[in-house]
Amino acid sequence: MKFDKVLAGYIAEPRSMDGLALAVLLTRQTAGSLTVATVQPPVATTPGPARADEGAWRAYLREQAENALAQARELAGDQAEYVRNTNKGSGRGLVEVARRLGADVVVIGSAPGGGRFRITVGSTADQLLHSSPVPVLLAPRGYGDEPPAAFERITVAYRRGPGADAAVKGAAKAAVTLNIPLRLVTLVLRTGRRVRIEEEMLVRLRDQAAADLRAAARGQRRRLQVEVELLEGRNVAQALGTTTWLPGELIVCASSEAGPLRRVFLGDTSIKIVQAATCPVMILTRET
Repeated sequence: MKFDKVLAGYIAEPRSMDGLALAVLLTRQTAGSLTVATVQPPVATTPGPARADEGAWRAYLREQAENALAQARELAGDQAEYVRNTNKGSGRGLVEVARRLGADVVVIGSAPGGGRFRITVGSTADQLLHSSPVPVLLAPRGYGDEPPAAFERITVAYRRGPGADAAVKGAAKAAVTLNIPLRLVTLVLRTGRRVRIEEEMLVRLRDQAAADLRAAARGQRRRLQVEVELLEGRNVAQALGTTTWLPGELIVCASSEAGPLRRVFLGDTSIKIVQAATCPVMILTRET
């Protein structure tokens, strides 16, 4: 996980302030560079009555993009770079910019309609979370109203496997860079009924998860502070609610093993974590 080049997607709507505030915080704490990009739809070129208005439509789109970037500059300042791109899909447009710039991470805010301090996945995030060649960082709604002064801890959602092991290594490097502790958590989900056979299986699951967490943390403790926790509940949201989340928390999730290599691909558990989280969530690309 590197943060040398951070790309923030921005449109002239309040929700974009959340992602931009998160990107500014990230670059400030890592001394990385920030590029703010706005993606506008292409100008229609189909012959017909609308053809005469193409020039006016092109000027309107340009004005909208310039207004959005001017608004972003008020928060991010003159140290950031500001770019425009054209694509039918805003997420795909950000992927193009990320490739062109060699970005290390793409940061966006929540889609409209969700609750405060929650993340809603809209079309932009959906495109990024199934095709981005770099990690995607999502800010919850309202994050920009009172952003923390600094990141305080990285929490990795851990489940034994190559993807999660790579996520731990990447998160450990980031924690060292940010000079903050690392926490590994495993979610243990149970049903409402507690019959004997289920209880026995749950005990074995807890023991195995605890052993996996200890093994994953063992190699990282020589260079930073590492905590491990089992979070248990009937569902992901309830399990996440059993622990404490710091104002400057950052959750890291690995991509699904079913996704393509070197791409972000959101799995079933990860999407539930995104939807239930009250702090920013980063989805990593799937590594070899």
